[in-house]
Amino acid sequence: MKHMKVGGLMTDDVVSAVPATSFREVAKLLAEHEISGVPVVDDDEHVVGVVSESDLLARHELTARDLMTMPAVTVHAEETVADAARLMVRRGVERLPVVDEEERLVGIVTRRDLLGVYLRPDAEIRRRIREDVLSDAMDLPGYAVDVHVLDGVVTLEGRVRERSRARMLVGLAERVDGVVAVVDRLSFTEDDTRPASPARTPHDISW
Repeated sequence: MKHMKVGGLMTDDVVSAVPATSFREVAKLLAEHEISGVPVVDDDEHVVGVVSESDLLARHELTARDLMTMPAVTVHAEETVADAARLMVRRGVERLPVVDEEERLVGIVTRRDLLGVYLRPDAEIRRRIREDVLSDAMDLPGYAVDVHVLDGVVTLEGRVRERSRARMLVGLAERVDGVVAVVDRLSFTEDDTRPASPARTPHDISW
């Protein structure tokens, strides 16, 4: 199943600061580039923190080292946009510095960047779930599960054989770009997630 990656959405011309950057210089960077925050990097381009407008408002006449929030919450370029969005919500941040395999800064992605993905038309989301999830990933016939999408909220209705497959179906649908939430109305005929009862032996029987 294909997912939009952070690397394809990020801004790669990143405005950044170093730990010694002064308060005034950071404020100037934000104003000149009309941005709300900058990653702070060390000599090896590793992200060590982030300075936002709120950090500047709270303190005065300090350096980026004193102002920055750390450790920085970062995301790898190969991670999916959906995973990046969940990370932003979970950590309560407005932007994520994007790093490569060696943890060096290569870009930045903001909530505004991600917003376009979540404006994906409902019909396109439904088509992607039916083709990428039901058919390709799960090898299910089209009639097995009904897919309804309204404002990015997906409702799955139908019956599958195993409970584990129902769980997998919901999980895969949640990862489709543009999906806000998944309502699980699936049923199953066999609960294969419960451990099998151990076989009883004569020693287990109390007389």
